Amino acid sequence: MHDYIYSNFPDDELLAFLGLSSMEALEVEKLKYRGGLTTFNKSYAYHTIKDKATGTVIGRCGYHTWYTQHNRAEVFYDIYPEEYKRQGIMTEALQAILHFGFTKMNLHRVEAITATYNTSSINTLKKFGFTQEAVLREHYLVDGIMEDSLMFSLLKHEFLND
Repeated sequence: MHDYIYSNFPDDELLAFLGLSSMEALEVEKLKYRGGLTTFNKSYAYHTIKDKATGTVIGRCGYHTWYTQHNRAEVFYDIYPEEYKRQGIMTEALQAILHFGFTKMNLHRVEAITATYNTSSINTLKKFGFTQEAVLREHYLVDGIMEDSLMFSLLKHEFLND
């Protein structure tokens, strides 16, 4: 699928399809693609989230750092326009992504990493039964400041037995 998209879509259509807001962001995605979305027994899969009424891309949700040999991956999710946040859209998208991961990708474990202050993300993860496992100290550089992250996980039997 990625080969078709990157080979056949012009940049303006790629921007819309991927839900990106700038050519710089598109170049980052193209670099990921050219570097290989599957390397070192890891893979990457994502889906766009669209406004049901307009079809406009408003976010992304999926998996990166998918260790196929170990049946685990890290989930990611984001909604861009502020007006779409806190409406349950991500809960709906994450439900589908988790179900897909555990039933179609054969994942045993899904990991999630979030900022310590991102209470919306933390609450969403807890809603699905994710367990906080660790604080990753000085994990991300944000605006010149090293910030801690929280590591969460969800196991297949914890999700599918609900």
